[in-house]
Amino acid sequence: MDMLETTTTNIELSQIRELKKVGSRIIKYGVNFTVFDTCGNLILFVDGDKFQSNIEQLSDLGKQILNQHKQRDGSSLKNEPVKNFCNENPVLGIVLESYCSEYKPYEAVGSVLIDLGNISDNHEYLTNEKQFEDMLIFIADSFLDRSKASGQIEMVSTELARVYEELVLLHKLSTNMRVTEADSNYLQMACDSLTEIVYVEGIAILLEKSVENEQRFVVAAGSGLIDIDEHISENLYSRLTDELNKGKEAMLDSEVDSPFKYEWPEDIKSLIAVPMCGKDKGDSGFTNRTQNGNYIIGFMVAINRIGKDDFDSTDVKLFDSVASSCAVFIENRRLFKDINELFFGSLKALTRSIDAKDNYTHGHSERVAFISRWIAEKLSEKGMLEDEQLHRVYLAGLLHDIGKIGIDETLLRKNGKLTDEEYARIKMHPAIGAGILQEIKQMRDIVPGVLCHHERMDGRGYPDGLHGDQFPTIGKIVGLADSFDAMTSKRTYRDAMSVEKALTEIEKGLGKQFDEKIGRVFLDSNVEQLWEILKDGFGEIYHGNAYTEYGTAAVGMLIK
Repeated sequence: MDMLETTTTNIELSQIRELKKVGSRIIKYGVNFTVFDTCGNLILFVDGDKFQSNIEQLSDLGKQILNQHKQRDGSSLKNEPVKNFCNENPVLGIVLESYCSEYKPYEAVGSVLIDLGNISDNHEYLTNEKQFEDMLIFIADSFLDRSKASGQIEMVSTELARVYEELVLLHKLSTNMRVTEADSNYLQMACDSLTEIVYVEGIAILLEKSVENEQRFVVAAGSGLIDIDEHISENLYSRLTDELNKGKEAMLDSEVDSPFKYEWPEDIKSLIAVPMCGKDKGDSGFTNRTQNGNYIIGFMVAINRIGKDDFDSTDVKLFDSVASSCAVFIENRRLFKDINELFFGSLKALTRSIDAKDNYTHGHSERVAFISRWIAEKLSEKGMLEDEQLHRVYLAGLLHDIGKIGIDETLLRKNGKLTDEEYARIKMHPAIGAGILQEIKQMRDIVPGVLCHHERMDGRGYPDGLHGDQFPTIGKIVGLADSFDAMTSKRTYRDAMSVEKALTEIEKGLGKQFDEKIGRVFLDSNVEQLWEILKDGFGEIYHGNAYTEYGTAAVGMLIK
């Protein structure tokens, strides 16, 4: 008969089952087989049905073996002779060891005892003693070897899981590296994703910003309990550059194995900081370079590792990979912004050159672009237009007269009344503009706005005489914006209308020249505010840089 106790032990259930199998074979020799944990609790008893064992006595013998183990230097007891408690009831025993880790390789988890019973009753003992000793040594060796194998499998499994999580994180960072994404969104995602793998009390990413006309590193994203003021950020940057100049990949500091290298606030127990480096310093006020010649454009810092005493080399590699991804994103964003501004600047220069062909239309294209966006925003607020259309409407307004590049300046500047032939040539400019933009793949969504901005709801417009739903919303919006600016601007053939007069004319034209729903939304908006911005020459929005952002965002939509 056998007994399996369900007590708390460091010996796993699968290991107990293996010991039970061994014990079932050993008891065939007329002995009893027992296993105790480190506290002397019986966890396995396989009875040979030949005699009764004194469990309490066996427990004490097991403790004796374990106490002798504690007095050793921690090296393995593998292959050490078993303990022979010779008396009338001899007992053979050995310590069971488990492999823990490279830092603490061996740990006693229990003892195995073979109770041989009374010698006078068990004559086989004299002939089988050496065999029993070999069996125990084999049991202890096998237990330790299995423990090592299990530990190594667990270690490899843990490492694979960690590597998998890291690869998923880096893949997530790379696939979400959209240059149209705001810096703050991407960097916050990087912080949040990293802390799902590496547990820390606080993490932050600092980027260089201009604060009160001074270049400083300020927190751009972060999470957890971390407080970084101007003084700490300066110290972090200075000490990080010192460590990098010494050839280190990162700055690690803690009080685990030795005192802190640097002085930190009391709540910091361990710290890691890794640089975010770029090839171009841009407008940076900091000129420190790393050994490979790159500039530090920011850095990532985390404090107080959770689950481990300190940050280690594995953490350094992961933090460095994430920081590198963030640096690439920031540099790409800067490059994308530069390209956007260059492209938008070129578009503005082109439209201004077209407006300059007629002294009375100076700034007309930029005003129509802004008015078009104004109308589109009001439509979007009422659910009548998708937000993604705002950028297309803006660019269509900016480029609506691009076709005038193919019209003779003398016609555009003529003071007198145009002949029918001359007017017919003027009416070609929407088709010319559409033809120019049609050749640019990214501009094709804008073409309908350029082509149809002179069409009318009653079909009396040009170039194709479309009416009602035959031409798209983008053309109706730009057409309304173009008419409002034309009415409120001085032309060669008439003075500028007042805003009130222009709004009255638009009211009259609803359903005829203008789409009634779109026109009504415009008339119900705060046109007085719009007019103040237009009169100000966009100074109000240029000051806040919003106007430039309209253009760069619109261009970004084209090339993303």
